[in-house]
Amino acid sequence: MRLLLIEDDAELANGLVHALAQSGHACDAAANGQAALSACAVTAYDLVVLDLGLPDVDGQDLLRQLRERGLAAPVLILTARDDVHERIRGLDGGADDYLAKPFALGELEARIRALLRRGQPSSTQLAFGRLQFDTATRCASVGGESIDLTARELAILELLLRRAGRVVGKQQLFDAIYTWEADANLSVIEVHVSRLRRKLETASAGVVVRMLRGLGYRLETGRDD
Repeated sequence: MRLLLIEDDAELANGLVHALAQSGHACDAAANGQAALSACAVTAYDLVVLDLGLPDVDGQDLLRQLRERGLAAPVLILTARDDVHERIRGLDGGADDYLAKPFALGELEARIRALLRRGQPSSTQLAFGRLQFDTATRCASVGGESIDLTARELAILELLLRRAGRVVGKQQLFDAIYTWEADANLSVIEVHVSRLRRKLETASAGVVVRMLRGLGYRLETGRDD
């Protein structure tokens, strides 16, 4: 999933970006409101984490601007303002959740997972062929045996599973797992998919990631030809 973190504390932002990457999320960071508006104008984010104490604009006003400009993604306010009136104002202003600082990383990740599940089937289990994928624990398995996948391989697999039988473009996969600053290009997707394909085959998952040249990748049942 592609996330946007709007946070002016560089140390906190860097820590959260790296922590969320370990959970399989590509997370861009914006240090002020203008950078956030620019980011949302060119990138479709699955979720936004918003600090209210920004240097150039109040976070509540930025939230209103983002919603007025068509942002439909869930917004989680993350701030030191723990006053009940601020919480009410934030939720009434378009936020979907509110978490006060200081916070536990595990709780933040759990709230992000909960927001991302909204609008999706209630079950955390995705299945295709003999492959099972638990979106809550981010564990892929076959016959109860887990498959050792990296965070990016898991992110690619989840996206393919959610669109099983349909083509997912290479750019779409890249945008889901890499941020602006990543020193990578589209060709790296071929590397990740190749490794994922081998691991699925070794695990006898009964699925194959098929490449359709010029279009992208599609998860299918059966063996690769």
